[in-house]
Amino acid sequence: MLVLALDTATPAVTAGVVELTADSPPRLLAQRVTVNAKAHGELLTPHVQEAMAEAGYSLSDLDAIVCGAGPGPFTGLRVGLVTAAALGQALNRPVYPVPTPDAIALDANTGAPLLVATDARRKEVYWAAYDAAGRRTDGPHVDRPAEVLAKLPNRPRQAAGEGARIYADVLELPLVDAVHPSPVSLVAAAAEELLAGARPAALTPLYLRRPDAVEPTGRKRVIR
Repeated sequence: MLVLALDTATPAVTAGVVELTADSPPRLLAQRVTVNAKAHGELLTPHVQEAMAEAGYSLSDLDAIVCGAGPGPFTGLRVGLVTAAALGQALNRPVYPVPTPDAIALDANTGAPLLVATDARRKEVYWAAYDAAGRRTDGPHVDRPAEVLAKLPNRPRQAAGEGARIYADVLELPLVDAVHPSPVSLVAAAAEELLAGARPAALTPLYLRRPDAVEPTGRKRVIR
């Protein structure tokens, strides 16, 4: 299978072309990754085009699309999901959502209980916990870093993700060199569904927060 992997849930603008077979791990053919939290909208589509060209394929050659579903900030996360949905509809290809922390946990591959924490801004982190086999046991949630470990019955041995790096002094866990999700890990997280041809889950963003914008409660009074 030829799979396009996208993620914009972190400051990394990620696009990659991955080959997936039943008898071997996902194989990266090409990728473009730029860490810029303000450039998701400008860079994602060019990254897709460049990765496809380097891999030697066209979009019509794709069998499926995988997209990180967050959690992440509203603006950046929407870019990846909308792009994936538009490509899936235009190409008539299935689009599989993957929780972004699951992909980071696969990249970490520690073989020990792990905390994945990404930057949620506002002095908070998006976090999820994983057991030694890489299975998610809690989350994803959004909390202040000092509150995270108190909510876990078992203390993780290591931590991964940008949030873990930013708040390393608070979490006090050894860091693993896995900060943003890779195209390979995004595809690996969805590999079982992809190979089975399963119907994808709804492409629903994991915002975890309510939007800042609210509907007005009444008309403003005009003074003449």
